[in-house]
Amino acid sequence: MGLYSQYNEDELSKVVIGLAIDVHSQIGPGLLENVYKQVLYHKLSKAGLLVEMEKNMPIHLDDLDIDLGYKIDLLVENKLVLELKSVKEISNVHIAQVINYLKLGKFKLGLILNFNVYQLKSGIKRVILTDGPRPF
Repeated sequence: MGLYSQYNEDELSKVVIGLAIDVHSQIGPGLLENVYKQVLYHKLSKAGLLVEMEKNMPIHLDDLDIDLGYKIDLLVENKLVLELKSVKEISNVHIAQVINYLKLGKFKLGLILNFNVYQLKSGIKRVILTDGPRPF
């Protein structure tokens, strides 16, 4: 059991956002998504968080397993989904992508972190899985 294993998703998200802001302040916007993924993975791991990079998300339907390469960028403590972007703006497609990961993994919370912004706080989108209609 790690230092953060007892944290809930909301508590984890605060820790992750703080570390992501630190990454963004050190290397800035405009780099490829994979750079941010590698650096944030390193930073989260070094902080003592359990992190999986490119966690495979197969689709299970009835007796059929479909593995088409859907992968969560980073999964923190087996409960917080991180989708990293380096785009002009977060779109509904990005939100739908995270909602699908949340559903497939039965997770409650995901964060979209868009590093291609002046200040990272304006590039963060929380996505919460609810039983209600989609947010768009």
